[in-house]
Amino acid sequence: MDGGGDEGQQERHLVLAHKLFLLARPDVDDLSKVALRAEVLDAVKSDDMAPLFESLTASGLLEPDAALLAEMRGKINEETRKLDEKIVDAEENLGESEVREAHLAKSLYFIKVGEKEKALEQLKVTEGKTVAVGQKMDLVFYTLQIGFFHMDFDLISKSIDKAKNLFEEGGDWERKNRLKVVDSPEILAVIGKVPHLSEFLNCLYNCQYKSFFAAFSGLTEQIKLDRYLQPHFRYYMREVRIVVYSQFLESYKSVTMEAMAAAFGVTVDFIDQELSRFIAAGKLHCKIDKVAGVLETNRPDARNAFYQATIKQGDFLLNRIQKLSRVIDL
Repeated sequence: MDGGGDEGQQERHLVLAHKLFLLARPDVDDLSKVALRAEVLDAVKSDDMAPLFESLTASGLLEPDAALLAEMRGKINEETRKLDEKIVDAEENLGESEVREAHLAKSLYFIKVGEKEKALEQLKVTEGKTVAVGQKMDLVFYTLQIGFFHMDFDLISKSIDKAKNLFEEGGDWERKNRLKVVDSPEILAVIGKVPHLSEFLNCLYNCQYKSFFAAFSGLTEQIKLDRYLQPHFRYYMREVRIVVYSQFLESYKSVTMEAMAAAFGVTVDFIDQELSRFIAAGKLHCKIDKVAGVLETNRPDARNAFYQATIKQGDFLLNRIQKLSRVIDL
């Protein structure tokens, strides 16, 4: 699945997937959808994505075109035949490395045209002919791309677990770094393209909470139009606020509500409502003295928490041993 562009450019099938997501959004205006529909059709034609074309025509997003579909299917059949011939030639006349490359080429072609099941099957065949850990990680990343395109969360979860296991086995630093996203050159190359995102991260890092809230407010509109974050919008909004409030309170044993409200550029009533909700849910370790208008932190002692956890696990183990002894006595 070719990245199809310069460093920092998103993989083109994932760009296509995002456009499909926007086409289905009711809050995207009709004029924008006309342009999106044309871009989607161009992408489908460019990569001969016959399975996707059939799906989109069935759902009414694209107009049916039997001639176009037949043309794409014909190209797929012809290219598959050529790839099979190369595999046979490699198996009969070349070495193991060339055989693997021939199978990989077929895998990538099925990814390109959107043949999900055939691509996954061919990737398994390719994996069976792969020895190097780094090359196995590449195959997992191709599988992840398929999972993200189709929003197949089971496939995504299994692929991430597999990548972590391969990460422990070895592999070069470039492949390992693909599992860490925040400071990588690829992220830095695109962070400025998302409105408010750079301010959002930098203000949090620099404890500029008033500016952070302003950037956070602007970023919410981007999240609503993001294919991956939109389904988790409410959860994300809540967890980000917990992170930033916890970071602020980390520096204090006690602080006035007025000072915290001023730091965030909001009213005292707003902070009171926010913190009360998160404290009641056990998300923030502090208490509010409303008479004095003061927040008092009560961060748990890590050593004491470890001690309590050890005692709890010890009790559990003793109970299991007692049950086992009764079974043995019988």
